[in-house]
Amino acid sequence: MAILNPTYNQLQSSYVFRHVNQKAAEFVSNNPDKPVLKMGVGNTTLPLAPMVVSALHEAVNKLADASTYSGYGDELGEASLRSALADYYHKAYGVALSADEFVLSDGAKSDTANIPSIFTPGTTVAVQNPVYPVYVESNVALGNQIQYMPCTSETGFVPSAPDSAVDIMYLCSPNNPTGTVATREQLQELVDYANKNSTVLVFDAAYSAFVRDESLPRSIYEIPGAETCAIEVNSFSKWAGFTGVRLAWTIVPEALVTGGSNPGEVLARWRRRQLIYFNGPSNIAQAGGLAALTETGISECDSLVDYYLENAHYIKKSLEKSGLEVYGGDNSPYIWVKTPKSLTSWEFFDKLLDHTQVVTTPGVGFGSEGEGYVRFSAFASLETTHDAMDRIRTYLSSTDET
Repeated sequence: MAILNPTYNQLQSSYVFRHVNQKAAEFVSNNPDKPVLKMGVGNTTLPLAPMVVSALHEAVNKLADASTYSGYGDELGEASLRSALADYYHKAYGVALSADEFVLSDGAKSDTANIPSIFTPGTTVAVQNPVYPVYVESNVALGNQIQYMPCTSETGFVPSAPDSAVDIMYLCSPNNPTGTVATREQLQELVDYANKNSTVLVFDAAYSAFVRDESLPRSIYEIPGAETCAIEVNSFSKWAGFTGVRLAWTIVPEALVTGGSNPGEVLARWRRRQLIYFNGPSNIAQAGGLAALTETGISECDSLVDYYLENAHYIKKSLEKSGLEVYGGDNSPYIWVKTPKSLTSWEFFDKLLDHTQVVTTPGVGFGSEGEGYVRFSAFASLETTHDAMDRIRTYLSSTDET
């Protein structure tokens, strides 16, 4: 008799983004004359870069011709794209990595969820609080033990090293949801902790392209010692607009060791895991990724990021002028906003939806330390962003909310 996995019963009943979408849809249904402005979900909106579009078309055309048709590719990702990524890390970050240490996939979300499966079940996993939900939910479903690292305004929303040893530790910088970026000194403390305690540090760098302050690290491997303790996950989604195209990569250095393993064993285990469950990313998507990593592609994709960063800066300045307490938004597409008058996250969400038709994401959906905050996303159009801020500014100035 097949029995359902009981660990799923420990998950939250509603995924925060689904709940947000349901509430927005309900509002639209009841108020068809009041279209909403979605400023909460991190979904890109700009068209793909011309260089990428051209490469995608060419890849599709090849599939339409028997002489150039291709079926399954390398399950770990095409060698040319892995080499291009290694070159990019060297030129952009000054980090020397082997192409063989890159494994391509269809998304950073799935990779961050799947990494713990190559380690012993029941491991202790430390996550930031507030936290991107997939880190918690994937580990709860595996039966792992969760330990929260509080991230408050007093700590700059960056965690300190845990007091005791943990097996796996998740970090996200630039952070989702708070929009803050860890400094080199802060990451060095956590890398040193990980090496001392044989902890595997899973570093989510999906928003690294938004870091324009050269004093801030964009890859964990810019930090001395990270190659022996850290796995980095990154994606084309937010930099190149591949949220619907689906293409990402995970780096597992040969030097990474943990729990008595030898150099190369963790990489071999991750590659083996992917070979069991995955046939490799779409060859069409990989053609687009390769184009994004050309000189022209990098310039065009960086321009997309510039657009979203302009939105982020505008949101931050507008909300600050309205008297709100605001974090993030400088080197990140996310803006983390303290709710006024001690409103709960959902109370402020409802007020903004009801009075301005602006949709945010309640901070409590990211964990207990997110209560009393809402998250804004900079991925809307410039016109929508300005409209949303005008509505909020008008509403707040006409009430006693701040």
